[in-house]
Amino acid sequence: MKIMLAEISDIPDLVHLLGLLFDQELEFQANPSLQSESLVKIILDPSLGIIFVAKKNAQTIGMVSLLFTQSTALGSRVALLEDLVVSPAFRRNGVGSALISYAISMAKISDCKRITLLTDSSNSVSKKFYLSHHFTQSSMSPYRLLLN
Repeated sequence: MKIMLAEISDIPDLVHLLGLLFDQELEFQANPSLQSESLVKIILDPSLGIIFVAKKNAQTIGMVSLLFTQSTALGSRVALLEDLVVSPAFRRNGVGSALISYAISMAKISDCKRITLLTDSSNSVSKKFYLSHHFTQSSMSPYRLLLN
């Protein structure tokens, strides 16, 4: 397995993986055209973020993205870890752990002082996974306002 930066040619595979992820999440729904549009923007503008893909024998088997912003509390760059997903046939084989470790390393190299992520409150498997990778549950609660 190799982990590398996503390229435009990876977008169909990434959209497929996002569809798998959004099928599990309560708040989001797959919309291939919207996901594709956002992936293009991120891949073409590394100041927005970076997307990594895990590949085995040229097959895309997982992905993770880091989106960047500036924290006034820390006075530095921070990252939002988004869209960590592994193809079902490759789960429980260390792919997710490799992707998150790689993302953490790249966030450090990118001078990020914090990584924040969201997971469904009912997803005990993902919560256990993130805790095992030294993430801690924040006392902060997310709120959203959709602007359509």
